[in-house]
Amino acid sequence: MGIRATAVVCLALVAPALIVTGCASAEDTSVAGTAERFLSAAGEGRGGEACLLLAPRAARSLDDCEKQIVSAGLRAGAVRGVDVWGDEARVRVDGDTLFLHRFPDGWRVRAAGCESRPDQSHTGQPYECEVET
Repeated sequence: MGIRATAVVCLALVAPALIVTGCASAEDTSVAGTAERFLSAAGEGRGGEACLLLAPRAARSLDDCEKQIVSAGLRAGAVRGVDVWGDEARVRVDGDTLFLHRFPDGWRVRAAGCESRPDQSHTGQPYECEVET
């Protein structure tokens, strides 16, 4: 499976944002910290470390996780927003959007290198991502 794919982000994942207001700042910090560690590792050539922060299915979707994560061009940036909906989260950083899922051992990245495709929001595929489950 290639590294470039179209993200299928269910509207059911995004819709709760319209209902849920406010999140605990500790939760936001934990999600943002995972996203920052992932992007820093990927951007600094530490593919193995970045792959450990991927959701298992996302890591398995890459033929050579360590090499492909480093070559994806992911870079750390300032966190611009964190949205948490139960066990799902979205982190917006300069030039990137990441989607994370909470596992028993903590937050893991499900999709990264995502760009909004507002003209496709009606199809249930509002993001295109470099790395995804």
